[in-house]
Amino acid sequence: MRSARLTVVLVAHGSRDPRAAASTSSLARAVARARPEWLVRASYLDHAGPRPLDVLAALPGGSRAVLVPLLLTAAYHGRVDLPAVIRDASSLPVRVTATDVLGPASPLLLAAVSRRLPTDGLDAVVLAAAGTRNDEARQTVADAAVALGRRLGLPSAVSYASGPGERAGDAVERLRAAGARRVGMAAYFLAPGLLYDASVRAAREAGAVAVAEPLGDGPELVRLIASRVEAVLSGPLATAA
Repeated sequence: MRSARLTVVLVAHGSRDPRAAASTSSLARAVARARPEWLVRASYLDHAGPRPLDVLAALPGGSRAVLVPLLLTAAYHGRVDLPAVIRDASSLPVRVTATDVLGPASPLLLAAVSRRLPTDGLDAVVLAAAGTRNDEARQTVADAAVALGRRLGLPSAVSYASGPGERAGDAVERLRAAGARRVGMAAYFLAPGLLYDASVRAAREAGAVAVAEPLGDGPELVRLIASRVEAVLSGPLATAA
């Protein structure tokens, strides 16, 4: 009997902004095109549907599923929400494994971030992120900003749209005060939404001359997701995150 295809469930944060779900669906389609041997589904922890458990519950008995958290830091959703999904799925006749989150800064992720930003003529860059109250997760974003600046050969700063830390406008102003004249805003966002919009607005009002689009369904992100899944498939089957 032919074995069922592996199901790859992309698990996004979810947003009230419909553009976020549209972007996640587009990413799921891109992964499915790149890996036609996989059954790829999008799911959401909040706001939009379906929930990850709904997707898992709809799979036939004996299926194997890999959850891929579409998260750039290992903060609350990666450390609490995703393990809860796996625990709740333990009663289903489905083998479930979760990959690592997409961040922090892997070469593929940095390539995706930098490709979205028009860098011609820039002399500094701000990496704008959604923000988190988790100190360790926030440090990984700061480290990503340093790595991005090194990759681009530019002075860099980090900003957050929520929680502790400097806002995008403040970071742009600080770089300009230090002598930069053409500051760009790179986006550490997977999809558009209110926090992304707030960062763009603040950066532009402070004088940023270029802003990047969210990562969306870029080829580097597709490859990064595939590499996360392959890492799980090549290792022992995990039953909990």
